[in-house]
Amino acid sequence: MNLRLTSLLAACAALCSQHAIAQSHVTVEIADHAGTEIPSDFAGLSFESSNLNPDKEGQHLFSPQNKPFIDLFRAIGIRNLRVGGGTADGPEFKIPGPADIDQLFGFAKAADVKVIYTVRLLNGDTQQDAAIAKYIHDRYASQLACYQIGNEPDWHSFHTSPGHERDPRIVETTPNIPGTAYPSFLKDWRQFASTIEAAVPGAKFTGPDTGSNYPVPGTKDTDFDGESWTQRFAADEKSSGRLLFVTHHDYPGQSASGVSVDTAIESMLSPAWLQDRYEVLFHHVQQPVQEQGLTYRMTEANDYTGGVDGASNAFVSALWALDYLHWHAAHGAAGVNFHNKSWIFTDTIYRASDETFHFNPKAYAFKAFDIASNGRINPVSMSNPDKMNVTAYAVRSDREIYVTLINKEHGATRRTASVTLQAGDLRGPVEAMPLEAPNGDLTAREGIRLGGAPIEQSGWNGRWTRLSSAKNGHTTVAVPPSSALIVKLATK
Repeated sequence: MNLRLTSLLAACAALCSQHAIAQSHVTVEIADHAGTEIPSDFAGLSFESSNLNPDKEGQHLFSPQNKPFIDLFRAIGIRNLRVGGGTADGPEFKIPGPADIDQLFGFAKAADVKVIYTVRLLNGDTQQDAAIAKYIHDRYASQLACYQIGNEPDWHSFHTSPGHERDPRIVETTPNIPGTAYPSFLKDWRQFASTIEAAVPGAKFTGPDTGSNYPVPGTKDTDFDGESWTQRFAADEKSSGRLLFVTHHDYPGQSASGVSVDTAIESMLSPAWLQDRYEVLFHHVQQPVQEQGLTYRMTEANDYTGGVDGASNAFVSALWALDYLHWHAAHGAAGVNFHNKSWIFTDTIYRASDETFHFNPKAYAFKAFDIASNGRINPVSMSNPDKMNVTAYAVRSDREIYVTLINKEHGATRRTASVTLQAGDLRGPVEAMPLEAPNGDLTAREGIRLGGAPIEQSGWNGRWTRLSSAKNGHTTVAVPPSSALIVKLATK
């Protein structure tokens, strides 16, 4: 009896608490047509090439025997694995050999991921790269997405200039102006690509893996004649037939050094990041690429370089990453790979001091995206008279529409979003799956639930909750502040 009374009082308290938070209304109109299909390997992780080499005990991180690591990839919903980063070109790092490659692709098969494999460009050897590419093609073509040659070649540190010897083939014609190295980079890249093609006819590539996200505020200008290397590369290589897509890197918050938890939370949830960072970069780089008839992939991305402890490894990062994935999918990207260094504990997956593998809340973004991204991008328009900090994305499959709603309201003035979803072909059942932290705590690392269940090493068993059926082409749902909601709508 006491237990029942306690439970009833707790339920009433929770209900009263919800009603104490102000509500505002938002309408989301879902178009009756859909655009491009989201690639099945859209959501991925990026790791350094050095992670392919064995550790001091001779063990490989990426190995078909590393079952806990494989289980994490599968449980989270990771579909793509890019190996590259600065260690792909660093002369101090050993180039992975056949045995290391065997372990990597054994892991990839077990984890069911496609691999973007980077070979060395900086002071690299064309024949050695071609031999590696042929080895992969002859044994693991079904697991390979494409080859990447080099990493972040637009940085000044990559180039040779007076007083700075780096790679004599990639030279700044105007010293200390990194953009002027682009012509020599392109010439060098083409020599590597042609040599690989001779060994692997029909090989598919990507590039240039540009590091600067100029003209986003606070970033370095590496443009060549006012255009990003990514745009120029797409224009110069679009008729070659060998590019699968072009690649770029993006850390919207730039360096995490000196960034407080409060500042990171405000920034990661701010509409300004979408308007002043995502949109600015898209219009300067990605949209011109699409106008060339190609698409793009963010092969390195994260909220901040190095991560902000207390934010990048907390629930707020899950809301940020889910929004970031859907934003780029809605803009026609081929995918996003969040960069993951095994020694940075704020990244998606990290290894603890006892050598066990764990994941941060950002992993929930992968799972939520995996659930709601099987189909084609469905345009939406939003009526938001109270200017709520809410984003909405829709994906249409053959018989259903998945709508992801992210309520980024937080703090003392936070509001619950009462969202009406409208589409001409809605009918029948409506189901929902919340992504939430205890008490909407954006700094939470534990107690996070998707569909009422946590992600665990062994998997995830979250469930849909049945809501009232759609009537006359619309339904209304509530999205509490500091949470996300996936809504599954049946169509005619």
